Amino acid sequence: QVQLVESGGGLVQAGGSLRLSCAASGRAFSWYNLGWFRQAPGKEREFVAGIGWRLGRIDYEDSVKGRFTISRDNAKNTVYLQMNSLKPEDTAVYYCAANQALQLSRSFQGSWGQGTQVTVSS
Repeated sequence: QVQLVESGGGLVQAGGSLRLSCAASGRAFSWYNLGWFRQAPGKEREFVAGIGWRLGRIDYEDSVKGRFTISRDNAKNTVYLQMNSLKPEDTAVYYCAANQALQLSRSFQGSWGQGTQVTVSS
């Protein structure tokens, strides 16, 4: 299994930007589907964005479309989440995830990172 470590979280004012990174150890990174999820206090973990290893498919949760961008650098074994126009409701712990399923799915089963806190102040 791949090991995942997130970084880049922090405190930002509403309207600001952050870029999260998730570095993976292990082999065959280019054959992994990669996803970002978040969990706010008192809420269930939810899908934010995903990028598949086949056909370059990308998927976003509706509330982040046009504001967040997921990308991957297979040479660096890293997946990114660029977050712009941040809102207080984006405050959560953000997790990255990886699996080798044939299809990218919002129901991610696989490896998870430890999470990084994102706090957006109003």
